[in-house]
Amino acid sequence: MAFLDQIKQRRSIYTIGNNVSLDQTEVENTIKEAVRHSPSSFNSQTSRVVILFGESHQNFWNIVRDTLKKIVPADAFEGTNNKINSFAAGYGTALFYEDLEVVKELQAQFPLYADNFPVWSEHSSAIAQFATWTALAEKNIGASLQHYNPIIDDEVSIAFDVPSNWKLRAQLVFGSIEAPAGEKTFMDDAERFKTFN
Repeated sequence: MAFLDQIKQRRSIYTIGNNVSLDQTEVENTIKEAVRHSPSSFNSQTSRVVILFGESHQNFWNIVRDTLKKIVPADAFEGTNNKINSFAAGYGTALFYEDLEVVKELQAQFPLYADNFPVWSEHSSAIAQFATWTALAEKNIGASLQHYNPIIDDEVSIAFDVPSNWKLRAQLVFGSIEAPAGEKTFMDDAERFKTFN
C-alpha cells in the first residue's frame, strides 16, 4: 500500500473491540518498530512507550474512570463512564511518554538550542504517535488518541512502574474496528496552503 493511502486509512476509530486477528507479539512489535524508526531531533530518541494488554489495559482505564469520577459532576458522569467503557472494550493501549532527562542532557550539551529541545521533544512524540497509529491502521487495527494526562499521571506511574523522568503525553487506545470512522471533511486548500515559484 502506498504511504499516502496508509495515511488516509488512519482515522480516529471510537468503536473498537478486542477481536484483533494478530497475536499480541505482532501488535507489540508493530508499535516498537514504528517508534524505533520515527525521527527525532539530534537522533535523541526521547520517546518512550508503555504497552498495555489484558488486565493492564483494563487497569489503566479503571484508573482513568476512578480519577474522572472524583472531578466530573455526578449527573454528568454516565456519559464519561460510557466513553471510558468504549476505550476499555479495546485490545490494548499504548502510553506515549517523553524522557525529560534526555531533554535536559541535550539542553546542557547544546546550550545554544536549549529552549528548543522541549519543543523538539514534543515534535518527536507526535511523530511517534502518528507513525504508530498509521502502522496499526495498516494492519486493520483501529485506534484513537486520548489525553487524560496530567490528572492520571501519578497513579499510572505507580501502577506501571514508570520512571519519574518520563512525562506522559498521550494514550493511543486500539482494537478491532467495530464501526467505521465518520466522514472526514477538509478545509479549503486556499486557506491552508501557499505555493510560490
